[in-house]
Amino acid sequence: MPLIQKLTEKLARHPKRIVFPEGSDPRIIQAARLFASRQLGVPILLGDRALIKSNARRLGLSLDHIRIIEPTRSDEFEGFVKRFQGLRRFRGLSQKECHEYVADTNYFATMMIATMQADAILSGATTSASSAIRPLLKIIPKQEGVETVSSLQILDFDEDSHRSELFLSDCAVIPNPTPEQLSDIAVTAALLRTHLTNEVARVAMLSFTTKNENSRNPSVLKVRAATEMAKKRVQEKKWPFLIDGDLQVDAALDPQTAEMKNVGGEVAGRANVLIFPDLNSGNISSKMIQILGGAHCYGHLLSGLSRPAAEISRGASAHDIFGTAVLVCAQAIDRKFLYPRESGISE
Repeated sequence: MPLIQKLTEKLARHPKRIVFPEGSDPRIIQAARLFASRQLGVPILLGDRALIKSNARRLGLSLDHIRIIEPTRSDEFEGFVKRFQGLRRFRGLSQKECHEYVADTNYFATMMIATMQADAILSGATTSASSAIRPLLKIIPKQEGVETVSSLQILDFDEDSHRSELFLSDCAVIPNPTPEQLSDIAVTAALLRTHLTNEVARVAMLSFTTKNENSRNPSVLKVRAATEMAKKRVQEKKWPFLIDGDLQVDAALDPQTAEMKNVGGEVAGRANVLIFPDLNSGNISSKMIQILGGAHCYGHLLSGLSRPAAEISRGASAHDIFGTAVLVCAQAIDRKFLYPRESGISE
C-alpha cells in the first residue's frame, strides 16, 4: 500500500490542524477541501477572507470545516506581537515593525505552530523557499542535539511497483554541507522515515564512488567522515536504523549491482533513505525523478526543527500539496518520538 494511503488512514484516526499561510491560492483551497472532506483534521487558511471565499466559489468548493483567519483581525494578533517582541533576535524592533512581521502570513503561521494553535505548517506555494523557511528558522527551535535544518522529499510508488517509498535528502536547503551537517541530515532523515513508516531506516550516504578507500577526492572524504559521525551517533543513541557509505546510487538501490561491486552489509542494495553529498546532486536528481520517473514526489519536509513543517515547490499541484499535508501532519502523531523535549519558541 502506498505510504500516503497508509498515513491518510492513520491521520483519520488522529486528526490534526494544519495552517496554510497562502490560503487564497486555488491549489491550497483544493488540497484543504480534500483534507477536510476526508476528515483528517482542520485546515486553516490564512489571508483575505473575501478573496478566499471568492476563489472557493469559482472552484465550486465548499469551505465547510475549514477555518479562515485574517491575521490582523485575529483575536490572537496582539498576543502574538507581544510574544514576538520578547524573542531575543527581535528585541531591537519597534512596535510598528513587530506588527508588520506578525501581519505577514508566514510569520503568523509560524507563531501558530510555535504556540500549539496548529500542529503543522505547509508553505511555499506562492513564495520563494527562503521566504517560506526564514520565519521557521528564526522562531522554531531545532530538535534536541541537532544543529542543522535540512529538507527531504519522499518518493511514493504505486501498489503495482516492487519498490517501497524512498526518502531523499537534502534537496532544498544546504548548498554544500560540512561532514557535521551531512551527519545531521542523515540522522534526522532516518528519524523521520522511522517515525512515518515504522520500518527500519537503511541510510545510504551517496557518492560517485563505492567504498573506494584510495580516493582522496574532497567530496568522497566528506561523505566518508559524515558516515562515521552518523554511525557513532546512532550507536550512542541506540537508534533503530542502519547507515553506510560511501555508496553509488546503483549499489545503494540494486542488490545485484551491490553484489557485483562486492558491497555487503544491510544497506547496500536495500537503501530506503538516500543522502546526497551536496545540494546540486540532490536537487537535480529529485527534479529529474519527478519528470522522468513513475513515482509520486512529495515535500519538501523540513527536518531538524522541533515542529512539523513543509516547504513546497511553487510548481506543486493540489495533489502534491495534499500528499505533503498528510505527511507533515503525520509527524505530529506520537510526536515524542521525534521531539522528546520540545519547546515552543526559540529564544
